[in-house]
Amino acid sequence: MAETVKDINKTNRKTYSPAVDILETTNNILLTADMPGVDEKSVEITVEKNFLTVHGMIDPTVHDTLEMSVNEYGVGDYQRVFTFNDEVDRDNIKATLKNGVLKLVLPKSERAKARKIEVISEA
Repeated sequence: MAETVKDINKTNRKTYSPAVDILETTNNILLTADMPGVDEKSVEITVEKNFLTVHGMIDPTVHDTLEMSVNEYGVGDYQRVFTFNDEVDRDNIKATLKNGVLKLVLPKSERAKARKIEVISEA
């Protein structure tokens, strides 16, 4: 059975906040998060009310026959929570992950998209 975010929260595993870039286009908000060691099977993305939660779980490497001499690399899970408003079409959020980089496309709702207002002359 796969470990879930609720299971992780019950343990004392380190959790890091992944670095993110957020870009905005006319139609979308693009979010990129660095989560080294995470694959598509070990990331959970949830939307609840106005919160988008990204959680990536790491399976630490265990070296049975080796003894650690220097350990500078911190291993842990990733979690970050974002708040958004009604400007995001939450039913059409898409996510991809490649080489530990998570990309989310959050489409803007029609109401939030920029539009041109026609000016008419008064009679």
